[in-house]
Amino acid sequence: MRKTNGDLTVSVSETHKVRPAGRHILTIGSDLIKDPYAAVIELVKNSYDADSPDVIIEFNMLENLSYTITISDHGHGMTKETVINKWMVPSTDDKQTRRMSPAGRTMQGRKGIGRYAASLLGKDLRLETITPDGEKTVAFIEWARFEKAQYLDEVEILIETSNTNMPSGTKITISGDITHNFAWDEDQFKNLRFELKKLMAPTSIAVDSNFTQDRFDITLTIKNQFPEPTETTEPIEPYPIQDLFDYRISGNISADGKGSLSYTTQKSRNAVTEEIKFDLKSPTNCGEISFDIRVYDRDKEAIEALIGRGLKDEYGQYVGKNQARSLLNSLNGIGVYRNGFRIRPLGDADFDWLKLNKRRVQDPSKRIGSDQVIGYVQIQSEELSGLTEKSARDGLKENDAFKQLKNITEKVISELESRRFAYRKNTGLNRPALKVERELEQLFSFDEMKRNISTKLSKGGIDTKTTEEIINIIDKDAENKNKVADEIRQAVAIYQGQATLGKIINVILHEGRRPLNYFKNQIPNLQYWHNQLSETKDPGILEKIIPMTDGIGQNADIFAKLFGRLDPLAAGKRPPKKSITLKKTIGKVFSVFDHELELHHISHHITGPDEFRFPSWDQDIYAIFTNLIDNSIYWISEKKTLKREINIDIETKGDSLLYIDYRDTGPGIEPYLISSEAIFEPQFTTKPNGTGLGLAIAGEAAARNGLELKAFETDGGAYFRLQPKTEMAL
Repeated sequence: MRKTNGDLTVSVSETHKVRPAGRHILTIGSDLIKDPYAAVIELVKNSYDADSPDVIIEFNMLENLSYTITISDHGHGMTKETVINKWMVPSTDDKQTRRMSPAGRTMQGRKGIGRYAASLLGKDLRLETITPDGEKTVAFIEWARFEKAQYLDEVEILIETSNTNMPSGTKITISGDITHNFAWDEDQFKNLRFELKKLMAPTSIAVDSNFTQDRFDITLTIKNQFPEPTETTEPIEPYPIQDLFDYRISGNISADGKGSLSYTTQKSRNAVTEEIKFDLKSPTNCGEISFDIRVYDRDKEAIEALIGRGLKDEYGQYVGKNQARSLLNSLNGIGVYRNGFRIRPLGDADFDWLKLNKRRVQDPSKRIGSDQVIGYVQIQSEELSGLTEKSARDGLKENDAFKQLKNITEKVISELESRRFAYRKNTGLNRPALKVERELEQLFSFDEMKRNISTKLSKGGIDTKTTEEIINIIDKDAENKNKVADEIRQAVAIYQGQATLGKIINVILHEGRRPLNYFKNQIPNLQYWHNQLSETKDPGILEKIIPMTDGIGQNADIFAKLFGRLDPLAAGKRPPKKSITLKKTIGKVFSVFDHELELHHISHHITGPDEFRFPSWDQDIYAIFTNLIDNSIYWISEKKTLKREINIDIETKGDSLLYIDYRDTGPGIEPYLISSEAIFEPQFTTKPNGTGLGLAIAGEAAARNGLELKAFETDGGAYFRLQPKTEMAL
């Protein structure tokens, strides 16, 4: 009792308990789960946490517009005590405390609310769970009772326990009808199937031992009881499009910020995988991360190539171009996975959490958009990464760890983007082929202009004699300009020969190193024995000197032959065209590569008439075949092909050349690169650090000699044909 302002006031102290409302269960269940698909996924995760090797999802659509959903597994089940004290306790921290399942799986459920997602799927739930010891516990829940109850503790749930010899596992049966907020029809099942396919990262995702993912199979069964009984059962597997990428970067980055990535492209058969060392220069602050990011070009030719690589529907038929684009539209996105399960909505097609589309607006030729990528980012547990899921199951909390995850993922994507940009530039994608010889002919051709002037003068009433005089003036000017064109051709030919020489500098260095080392080692010895002979006059010393001088002569001859073989490419001035023995000249080109061919166990064969002569510059024949042979040696050795051959067939008819076929047994060339003639463009290359000059030089050298170099599709290896220009080509 106390006095306040002259009045007496009685104060009474009491304690009370917070009593959650009955509908609190519905709030933490249906109100916090994004949609029915998310609800199914939450129950699937519970089966994973129970160490089950699989989960079976079964929909049974009944005649009265009602349905049952059964989710069953073969896990370790729950005891009666576990059901009462953990399963029936909302927001329990049991899994968060244990973290790992008995079999060593990292727990997917941490919030203690996933099981209440069942309230979103139907009006009641029946739980049957059996332990390995044969203890069977059954619980039945009607969600409407929670809605009606004023307080949560007023709802009583019947639990039955018995013994059984049935195998362990848990089975949840949910009953509902079309009035229960959601109608399961063909479109909804399609969406569910899609979400389940995206739920788990494919087995090909690049992960290391810290991200080991054991087998967990998901099966979906749909039964219809009307208008007639039907049943479909299918295992849930990733879409095949994931393996048909154009570009891919994958690998791991450890918590200290250092890692190793691999970049490759399937745009070309002879692409080389590039290993990339990654160093953030600081810890990641979001744990260890694993990446597998796959990018797709979406132009017409790229979509056709994607289909050609094996994009088929469930019936084994190739999909159409619109279907392929639609599949990319629905599957695209970079998902974030923890212990093999995707964290929604990260990775949804309409959830661009990395703002890729915004980046692409700033640099569309280099950056990729979200509709071009299907990616997987594996993260560690919350404790190790600091990446925490939101309680509403709608992504990760946007804390500092999440910002770091975004930053590092963007850096990895940038590594891919820069290489993709270089590849597209080097292979001439979206760029017309440029041929110097053709452009020179067009530049210095006055035929079209003469025809137009003649027509104009004739229509203007100018007499024929005056017209001819004007045309003669043009012809004289054209003759002078064509001399300039010939000088340009000569200069280009010299530069291209020297560029080809530069390309095979490794061959020159190797061939010249042995005789050079002989001179280096023996000249001091020769000097020594010369001094000894001068001092002692001993004739026996000559027996030591003579073999040295013989060796100097032999090695000098090696140099002379090497320079002789290379001389056509090194000429500083173009001699007149002459008649050359074609087969012999091509054989000399092969001799430049004797060591390389022997080193890589590559045989070569030239068939055709021995004495057939062809009017040409031998420098150009050297340039053509040097570049072809150099490419063949590189790709045959790089791809480690079992059969290692280069075959050349010279076909003639009388004194005329029909064609020269060049074939190798390497990986070959992509059809779209052949049809676009991009391979003959300057800067085209799929070699790491390649110059992209080889085939461009070969094509130009052919054109200067009235020939054209063509590439053809073939099942094995590269196939080129050198033939006289056709009228179409002229």
